[in-house]
Amino acid sequence: MSFVPYDDRDGWIWMDGSFVPWREAKVHILTHALHYGSSVFEGERSYNGTIFEGHRHSNRLLNSANILGMKAPCTAEQIDDVKKEAMAKNGLENCYVRAVMWRGSEMMGVSAQSNTIHTAVAVWDWGNYYADKMTGIRMGRAKWQRPAPNTAPHDAKAAGLYMICTLSKHAAEAEGYADALMLDYRGQVAEATSANIFFVQDGAIHTPTPDCFLNGITRQTVIKIAKEKGYEVVERKIEPEELGNFSECFTTGSAAEVTPVKEIAGIHYQPGRICEDLVVSYENLVRGK
Repeated sequence: MSFVPYDDRDGWIWMDGSFVPWREAKVHILTHALHYGSSVFEGERSYNGTIFEGHRHSNRLLNSANILGMKAPCTAEQIDDVKKEAMAKNGLENCYVRAVMWRGSEMMGVSAQSNTIHTAVAVWDWGNYYADKMTGIRMGRAKWQRPAPNTAPHDAKAAGLYMICTLSKHAAEAEGYADALMLDYRGQVAEATSANIFFVQDGAIHTPTPDCFLNGITRQTVIKIAKEKGYEVVERKIEPEELGNFSECFTTGSAAEVTPVKEIAGIHYQPGRICEDLVVSYENLVRGK
């Protein structure tokens, strides 16, 4: 399938109260978000016309905005409605949904107290996040680490926090990997560049405690599924020296869904019974089966 640039597509994007043609959805070059990273967003998926956990995503968008000191110009319920309208106007039922909120261009400088807070929603057809999702992905190791919680607002899904993720994923892809494992400021296992991570050891599921990175909605969903199915789920500090002790590994995220991992920088895993069970269980849940 040929690549279609995201700024040159047919369709409609909702911006600040109305739908505009896709190619005309623009912001000013001096928009504060472009220069200082004052933007928050959500990534969601719709299955058969229903956005999975859509209202939780809308609430998280507003919470992220609040953490960054931005007063949201709309409610979570209004965002819910706009997302549904955007899907209908673009004729999509199975799609990716991106809601974003950012500071405008009235003031230029670190301080932007008087800047308008803008909101937009775009939807598009998007298949698997990883090309080799079904067989398991290969991951490298990132040199960048998740910052300490007193140095960055890790509870916010803020655009600026993804700069080191882009750098890490680019470096991993240059080495032939699909993604990279990121450690935290203590040197302990944290997450992938845009997904949370889980490991399996002796039938139990282990995952890092989200004390300096986003506690993903998909992460929470998969933990709930696993516990309901009788699996032991252990949230704890995981040292990189432990990576070779696990038998299975998988990532979770709204874009990634549940994706098995078959390698992390030379350490190999065999996607097995637990990975398969959770992949299928999550798929059945989001599709209402």
